[in-house]
Amino acid sequence: MGSKTRSAGATKPYFIYFGGFLTMYEDKTLVCKDCGAEFVFTAGEQEFYAEKGFQNEPTRCKACRTARKASRPAAGAPREMHDAICANCGKPTQVPFIPREDRPVYCSECFAAMHRA
Repeated sequence: MGSKTRSAGATKPYFIYFGGFLTMYEDKTLVCKDCGAEFVFTAGEQEFYAEKGFQNEPTRCKACRTARKASRPAAGAPREMHDAICANCGKPTQVPFIPREDRPVYCSECFAAMHRA
């Protein structure tokens, strides 16, 4: 990576030599879009975002990010399934979304056959 120079103190500029260029990061105060609290986007976090190629600044504070991650189903966890009737063959089936009256729902066999054609 690049060489780093950090001045003493959290609010001082943070310089990094990256790809032959000198980039300066300073701590920024942002407002959480969920709870409205102010939080600091540190110079070190900005460097991390830049190294990963992230284009957007964080929009949630640490507490709200943690709560949002905890509220999502775990990877590999079983999905909630909903009963439906296939609009093509009339067979009962289950789908991972709540069926709506204005949209057709297909069983997996009919869905696959429609997308092969």
